[in-house]
Amino acid sequence: MTALAERRARRISFPYHTLRNISSVEDNDAKRRVFSGNAPATSFVSLPDDENVRTYIVTAEGKKRQRLTDVHRRIRETLQNDPEDFVILNSGIVIVARDVEIDEKSKTIILAEPSIINGSQTRGELNYYLESPSGTPLFPVSCKFEIIVTDDDDLIAEISIARNFQNDVATLSIVGRKGLLEELEDRLQKSHSDLKLRKSETERSDDYYDTEKLLQVITALIPAEIWPKVKERDDPKKVFTYSMKAKCLKQFKEVHEKAKKPDADGHEEAKALYSFYLDIAPQALDLYEKWKSHPGFKGTGIRSIERDGGKIIDVPDGIIFPILAALSAFAKKVKGRWKIEPPPLFSDDEVIDAADKQYKTAAHHNPWNMGKNLAIYSALLQITNIYRKLSDRS
Repeated sequence: MTALAERRARRISFPYHTLRNISSVEDNDAKRRVFSGNAPATSFVSLPDDENVRTYIVTAEGKKRQRLTDVHRRIRETLQNDPEDFVILNSGIVIVARDVEIDEKSKTIILAEPSIINGSQTRGELNYYLESPSGTPLFPVSCKFEIIVTDDDDLIAEISIARNFQNDVATLSIVGRKGLLEELEDRLQKSHSDLKLRKSETERSDDYYDTEKLLQVITALIPAEIWPKVKERDDPKKVFTYSMKAKCLKQFKEVHEKAKKPDADGHEEAKALYSFYLDIAPQALDLYEKWKSHPGFKGTGIRSIERDGGKIIDVPDGIIFPILAALSAFAKKVKGRWKIEPPPLFSDDEVIDAADKQYKTAAHHNPWNMGKNLAIYSALLQITNIYRKLSDRS
């Protein structure tokens, strides 16, 4: 059988959760149909993408870690950190089919000659998520879809091209264009000379450091005495630093603008906080990289940690961010500059042991549960606060 004949014979079962016919008057006139809905992630695994202008780039290049683009990182982080919100945060997958048979009773669609024409990167990351050997119980992720039913090959090609080349201007690009990241980058380059911050959605993370991730880490490290919400200073609520990149970026933007305007309300507090951002940025970067592969996690048995033999390769952010927030207790000024400086009697093993217990009990072995559990942040912060107080007394 030829490749074309094989494709023509394809009929794939596609289970779904919800389905709606959204065909327009123009669609009906052109004898095509359009459906939308959401389906379990597993429904997309076997779908081909031979009619898409972009296949899954990571697989095509054969390197699952070294060649990840920012698109893949963002999808992967959402699946790791916010799987329950993936269906609303991701734009979904567009499928074309020459015909469909819908069984509403079993909630299954039989797709004739289907192909993904937009969303190959999403489907590739869904496959990566489903195949992950971490042992962490997977959240049953759903994904939005659109199915276009037509036998017009030329139209299919046009749709594929159009759907793959539309971009929105990201908030990061606006912040970068205004020059709000220049001082932050300059400060980083004093100790990381080759580092360039990503200032636009068009700048790839292989060449530029993830600015939003850095701002998440810095925000988690802000000490209580300069936490922007005065009412929270007894117990800063830092859960958002784990999964809300946009909020951390927005906070930095507001702090920068107030710090640069002497007549702005809250100028002095913003100026002090902005100094913290600049001072702590190099150490924040180093701390994040350190904890992502901290050897102290050996022997914990935490299943979601990626390992290579006995070496710790990647600790999920959901475990890392409560620890980083706890380390904010050790923030202090040394020779006029902010530093995270744990006291001599403190050992990383103390907070790792506590995090391990919280992960297995309060978070029920799920890193995204841990990253969003305010009580866990408070529990780890209590431990580091005790060490800080003991150090102050001595």
